[in-house]
Amino acid sequence: MNDREDVPPDSRLRRDIGFTGSAFLSFNGIVGAGIFALPATLHIQFGAFSPWLFPIFGLLILLVALPFARLAALFPQSGGPVAYTAAFGPVASFQAGWLYYVARVTALAANANVFATYAATLWAPFGAGAGRAATIIALCASLTLINVIGVRRAIRALDGLTLLKGLPLVALALWGLVAAAGAWPAPGPAPSLSGIEAAALVIFYAFIGFENSVVPAGETADPGRTIPRALIATIVGTAVLYFIVQLAYVSVMPAGEEPEAPLVAFAAVLAGPAGALVITVAALSSIGGNIAGSLTSTPRVTFALAREGLLPRWFGTVSERFHTPANSVLFMGLLGAVLALTGSFLWLAIVSTLARLFVYGTSIAALPRAERQAGRRTVAGTFVLMGAGLLVCLWAALQSQWASWRMLLILVGAGLALYLLARRDRSFRPK
Repeated sequence: MNDREDVPPDSRLRRDIGFTGSAFLSFNGIVGAGIFALPATLHIQFGAFSPWLFPIFGLLILLVALPFARLAALFPQSGGPVAYTAAFGPVASFQAGWLYYVARVTALAANANVFATYAATLWAPFGAGAGRAATIIALCASLTLINVIGVRRAIRALDGLTLLKGLPLVALALWGLVAAAGAWPAPGPAPSLSGIEAAALVIFYAFIGFENSVVPAGETADPGRTIPRALIATIVGTAVLYFIVQLAYVSVMPAGEEPEAPLVAFAAVLAGPAGALVITVAALSSIGGNIAGSLTSTPRVTFALAREGLLPRWFGTVSERFHTPANSVLFMGLLGAVLALTGSFLWLAIVSTLARLFVYGTSIAALPRAERQAGRRTVAGTFVLMGAGLLVCLWAALQSQWASWRMLLILVGAGLALYLLARRDRSFRPK
């Protein structure tokens, strides 16, 4: 490992992430297990109107993502929300990084469990006892190792997993639309606002994760141009993918049924056992891609916090051989595996979305200060965009139950305690 004092940490990272890699990071942050579970639930709740919820919520999430794109253009270093909220001081920066990290490592653990469940459809021992533990450990270990030995290899692995999950989904949707040609359902009457609000967090969660691409900015080529373009293109493309998958599902599957694995059941209707097998592999690739993207992106948060003296310097160590924040990657891979194996992540899962909304909101609010520090003037249009993004975050957050808010407050308190500890301990301070 290398920790030279005379070289800024980000300068030792290689900028190996291009437009495609940045877009795939966002895509894999968004598309995990959700698309393989949501279609049946939305079909039951919203019927023929359900496909149209995805472009509607895609537009809402764009209102949050556009200010992020502006911020990404101002910050070429890694850290994402940690760097953006530094304008409000170290306490806000630490809390943003802390809550974002909790949300991502919890999602990693949850997805690792879902991966074992889907793997069990191929061979039952993968889903229980020692077989389940071995599956989770092998998954986390292999993806962690790929991310330690180089971001270029990590992005190549992500490219492969993205194709393995994306192409079967597109093929399934198009096949379903062709099979139901002439029977595509009309949208019908729009549901009530209260009905949409009841499912808002579930649908909103389907788009959360777009910020995956902004965190490793220090390893992205020309991040000021690459990240904003990749981020916006990914959200638009994902909304279109969700729309055609849901439309095909509604066109083919009978109403009122809620199979445990809806897209696997959908593929079985169209293509029998072979189709179900292909979609099962796509689901495994989707979940694996989501975890791989998390392990590429999220460790850069602890790296950035260590760089700012808010975590021990150990997290900010860059591998001299691989030019990656190896310690931060190893720590997240180990923590994610432990949470997945013990199941202790479940109590945190209920606040994952709410924590992310808090991070989004504070980052957006920091945009004017960030522009002033960059010597730019904040125009009226930026304030309008910020206001729209903050309203979307507030509206979505208000759909949460008190239990979620209570857990968020507990996490904020824990984060504050960690911050105070960091400020008192010399081992936390950057060299």
